[in-house]
Amino acid sequence: MNTILLAALSLLLLYLGYRYYSPVLARQLGIDESEETPAVKQHDGVDFVPAKHWLILFGHHFASIAGAAPIIGPVIACLYWGWLPALAWIVFGSIFMGAVHDLASLAISAKNEGRSIADLTENILDRNAKIVFSLFVFLTLILIVAVFAAIAGQTLANTPEVVLPTLGLIPVAALIGWLMYHRGFSILLSSLLGVAMLFGLIVLGYSHPLSLPVSNPAQWWTIILIIYGMIASVTPVTLLLQPRDHLAALVLFAGMFFGFLGLLLSRPELHAPPVVSFSSDQGWMFPMLFITIGCGAVSGFHSLVASGTTAKQLPTMKDIRAVGYGAMVTESALAVLAIVAVTAGLYWKEIPVGQHGFVYQEVFQKGGWIKTFGLGYGEITKPVLGAFGALIGITMLKTFVMTTLDSATRITRYIGTELLGETFGIPGMKNKYGVTLLIGFLAGVLALGNWKAIWPIFGSANQLVASVVFIVTSVWLFARGKNWKLTAVPAVLMLITTISALVVKTNEFLTAEPAKYLLASIAVILIALALFILVQSIRIVRSRGPV
Repeated sequence: MNTILLAALSLLLLYLGYRYYSPVLARQLGIDESEETPAVKQHDGVDFVPAKHWLILFGHHFASIAGAAPIIGPVIACLYWGWLPALAWIVFGSIFMGAVHDLASLAISAKNEGRSIADLTENILDRNAKIVFSLFVFLTLILIVAVFAAIAGQTLANTPEVVLPTLGLIPVAALIGWLMYHRGFSILLSSLLGVAMLFGLIVLGYSHPLSLPVSNPAQWWTIILIIYGMIASVTPVTLLLQPRDHLAALVLFAGMFFGFLGLLLSRPELHAPPVVSFSSDQGWMFPMLFITIGCGAVSGFHSLVASGTTAKQLPTMKDIRAVGYGAMVTESALAVLAIVAVTAGLYWKEIPVGQHGFVYQEVFQKGGWIKTFGLGYGEITKPVLGAFGALIGITMLKTFVMTTLDSATRITRYIGTELLGETFGIPGMKNKYGVTLLIGFLAGVLALGNWKAIWPIFGSANQLVASVVFIVTSVWLFARGKNWKLTAVPAVLMLITTISALVVKTNEFLTAEPAKYLLASIAVILIALALFILVQSIRIVRSRGPV
């Protein structure tokens, strides 16, 4: 099949979703463009700070929710189930579920003093639901911080070429933030300067790789990164978070532009079959494909970013739709590019006689998903980037190491303060430094320990967060006499998918040799959590009714 037609149709549908469906959602959510945002009303110079322009906030939000997730999921899904179901779920799942989830989370938080969606559960449902959901979210975020620190530490140890651009982005971002907010430099000039410096660091990094002179560099890098995340999470957003994420997003936008331009010039045909199998080593297409793709279509983590950091930086309420819905469909466009890169840039099972290139299965088995995407991206961008395409594709992914780590740590601090400090009244937990130290300690123990033991359950846990957010949002809309079905239908679909995946995983854990009782127990607890929130929601809707 012609890849240009496939990519163009996918991008068109995503645009139409933003153009015609997002305004419908905005009206139902009651977004008042004249209302002041929490960033303006509660400006504190650290967390509540209006971004200089909505594009700056878009960059932060996009960089925080995207990263590598919309690439790894599609790469795996196409290999085991085929590109057609993966693409269909990414496009339609994003339009009617993922972008709805993100927009609703951001809007409800912005209309409620920038509080997290977990904290707002108390107002929308009740205190018990808030405690259960917040505790689950807090522990999930600790896992995310630990895993990203551990994986990033391993990456820096194994790939010393990326040390300079990864760490060098910190002072570059601080400089750009200072120029924009304190010296009055324009966004365009600051952005061009920042991107030029970042690409200079990338070139310098590959010519001057840096390694730690210790026996276990991965462990030390992990500790350094956790400490960085702690410091960055209490630093004013204008000094680091906003400018760094803006620059990281620009790098990814450039990568996407060259990817689609290369596709237009090279015009490759898809080598992979549209449907590989309904059952594979990774499980049945339903529900496992939907859990595997995750962020490319819908992700619970997005609601934590939207109601965590993004809602506290909104310049105006009219920017909610562009940031909330727009960033999600842009992330799905990246997932579309990932699908095309690996299915058209790589050969399926074998290289035809007289041709040169790489085989999808062989690259994935030997080099993992990062190399698979990098080589596929390199092949489709040869007319534009030549031999540097694969290198740029891999570098594009690694730019987001610090972004996710910083944002996740800061969001965990917000949730921790709301739950441990305000709800439970634990001494020292209302203080941001006290909460941050606790987060760093817990994440460090997990990152340096056996985090891999519980990571297999993360995909289902992440989608469970999305399910609960849809349920909470539906109750919020119902109570205001709005069209609650816009989120209730996705809530039911996500709940069925997530619980099905958890049941499958539970059986898989119990029948493994040896049996994985810890993971099976966590899966059962997650199912109970979902059912508890659902029952609470139904009970409250029946008792209250529309107001």
